[in-house]
Amino acid sequence: MTPLSGDSAEILAIKALSWLVGNDELLPVFLGATGATEADLRQRSKDLEFLASVLDFLLMDDGWVQGFCEAEGCAGDFPLRARAALPGGAQVNWT
Repeated sequence: MTPLSGDSAEILAIKALSWLVGNDELLPVFLGATGATEADLRQRSKDLEFLASVLDFLLMDDGWVQGFCEAEGCAGDFPLRARAALPGGAQVNWT
């Protein structure tokens, strides 16, 4: 898997955050799971670590990934590739 460029990953993560904010059912789940507040969504929208957490959350469920990708018209592997390009996204090799 080839990560997206840093800029492309950031843009995709911002789109994921926007999609999440527009999802009345999923937004409360994200806020509850992460402890983020609605103020955090505005204040940290350019924070790469926060954006990485948005993608981490999205990637927890194939249906969420599919819904986002369909809404954005992007390939289904883009969220994972974007996550790999953001802080903490490197794959760990335990061998």
